[in-house]
Amino acid sequence: MSIGVCYFPEHWPEERMEADVERMADAGLEYVRMGEFAWARMEPEPGTYDFEWLDRAVSLIGEYGMRAVLCTPTASPPKWLVDEHPGILQEEADGTTRHYGGRRHYCYNSEEYRRETRRITEKLAERYADNPTVAGWQTDNEYGCHGTLRCYCDDCAGAFRDWLREKYGDVDELNEKWGTEFWSQTLNSFAQVDPPRHTAADHHPSRLLDYDRFSSDSVVEYNRLQVEILREANDEWFVTHNFMSHDDLDAYDVAADLDFASWDSYPTGHVQVQREAVSNDELRAGNPDNLGLDHDLYRSAANAPFWVMEQQPGDINWPPYSPQPGEGAMRLWALYAVARGADVVSYFRWRRCRMGQEQYHSGLLDGDGTPDRGYRDAVDAASDLDELASVAGDDADGSSLSTPDADVALLHDYDNLWALDIEPMTPDFDYWRHVETYYAALRERSVHVDVVPPTAELAEYDAVVAPTLYLVTDELAETLTSYVEGGGELLVTMRSGVKDAYDKLHDAAQPGPLRSLVGADVEQHESVPDAMDGTVVYDGREFGCRVWNEWLSPAEEGAEVTGRYDGTMADGTPAIVRNAVGDGSVTYVGTWPDSDLAGAVVGDLLDRAGVETTDAFPAHVRVSRRGGLTWIANFGGDSMSVDAPADAEWALGGSTVGPYDVAVTDADPASLTPLSE
Repeated sequence: MSIGVCYFPEHWPEERMEADVERMADAGLEYVRMGEFAWARMEPEPGTYDFEWLDRAVSLIGEYGMRAVLCTPTASPPKWLVDEHPGILQEEADGTTRHYGGRRHYCYNSEEYRRETRRITEKLAERYADNPTVAGWQTDNEYGCHGTLRCYCDDCAGAFRDWLREKYGDVDELNEKWGTEFWSQTLNSFAQVDPPRHTAADHHPSRLLDYDRFSSDSVVEYNRLQVEILREANDEWFVTHNFMSHDDLDAYDVAADLDFASWDSYPTGHVQVQREAVSNDELRAGNPDNLGLDHDLYRSAANAPFWVMEQQPGDINWPPYSPQPGEGAMRLWALYAVARGADVVSYFRWRRCRMGQEQYHSGLLDGDGTPDRGYRDAVDAASDLDELASVAGDDADGSSLSTPDADVALLHDYDNLWALDIEPMTPDFDYWRHVETYYAALRERSVHVDVVPPTAELAEYDAVVAPTLYLVTDELAETLTSYVEGGGELLVTMRSGVKDAYDKLHDAAQPGPLRSLVGADVEQHESVPDAMDGTVVYDGREFGCRVWNEWLSPAEEGAEVTGRYDGTMADGTPAIVRNAVGDGSVTYVGTWPDSDLAGAVVGDLLDRAGVETTDAFPAHVRVSRRGGLTWIANFGGDSMSVDAPADAEWALGGSTVGPYDVAVTDADPASLTPLSE
């Protein structure tokens, strides 16, 4: 468990370097990331290299007892490269070129750019292959940032045709799977396929979905190119990539080539972009479930402890609003990340930059070199983690605190996300927010969750929550049926079993291949605005529901009705059903529940599965278990208290947890009870 920092020595006079590095070491930092945007400094002219400044930085980092994490600089190709190879630039769907002047302006499928990528990556790998200070590498930087994952240039057109040819074999198969008879879109050869460029009407959804898949696969292939070069140079280096919660990239596919996943965590920014309404506390500290879902996703993606490669250090430059974080929030974020499975949290950046596009992004130090608010939090977090490491139960090699096996899997799938982005059918539907509804219901009861794709091995989990399995194949239906028959408890939600893997409606009524498992059909569905939000009666209580309602019709000797719509056009119609199958059961929720209804349904699921839980904690308080310790994180602006066993020992804080603070105890989570505020 370590704290690190992102450092840009190329931005500052070289005589300042040693003072910076010494100060990092004094602060208790252990890792320093460098180089992700420095190609123009590394290679100011074609074939002319300047690594002396980076050599010195790496040397000083080692002298002061820290480790360096280097980055391939491919996220920002220099101007001379663009001038020599203008074909590397991306194109928008309308043919507009994404010109030089920012970053991420290259096409993943450009053979010219792949050649240049190999060259600079090989040069760096060769130079630092035997340097003991270099611990590992980050490939590129934030694939997909600024909406740059999908390109529509001629290189992508050719690569897309090859991708389709490999997938379908012949064009008749493509026509059949897509359903190109609609609007006279039949193709006579793969050569007729173009990227889904700007057109008069909507594109065919099957074409769009395959282009989304192809675009993600292109990044996987491009990233693998770099990983293989780095591993060949030194197989003891770790190789990771810093994701940033971008929807366009399948993190599971990329992570398959990495030693562990990293991600860039900006809690007060992400919460504004990803949630409908944001509270004052969330503007100061973010939301623990919005944040925790990403932590658990990236931990699960590589099935390994993750890194936060960039941690928000204070106010930032890119969200709509940037209030100052709450007092202690930067420490809270670091400790919460560790509680959810992070081994390293690296603050971005060491010092506020005085030039360029990120001048309004704070650092641990201000632009004049004086400590900013995040500096003290980083120092405190480093000290806290040192202290906790001495009392926590380490893994056998001492490198990482053990994370308990999860009892519950939350299924998350990028194909479903993309297909629903193509046809949301209401402006209020958001796949991530729907998934987060159920994640929050699990985490409020302190349940440890793996966020995995539907292809994961499910038998090890006592319960599986599967929000909106929109695309369902016969094979997936069989997998889920076997899981339930074997005693698993499954929860499936609205808009599941609607389409096949090619984004075509099933021949059978919704939920398609899941009908016999669910024991009910979807008779009708409707999307509803806020003004038409209704209620559901479940377990004798009335709850809210919104956005999407499905009117369910149980089969004879099929599912039991456990919830019905109340007071709407669907009054009395089943909204929630449960079907016993083999030794387990499946619950189907045909609407988007409010948080209380989600909590009630999930609570019943966990009870049936025998999963150990706590009482429900407030939405701003989350409890985690790691390293034999229980971590209580308070994202609220007021103190909160827990009732703990009298013999509980506190490694950090106590039973009253202050605003934006963390307490750590040896007590089991199930022994803790939140006290009324």
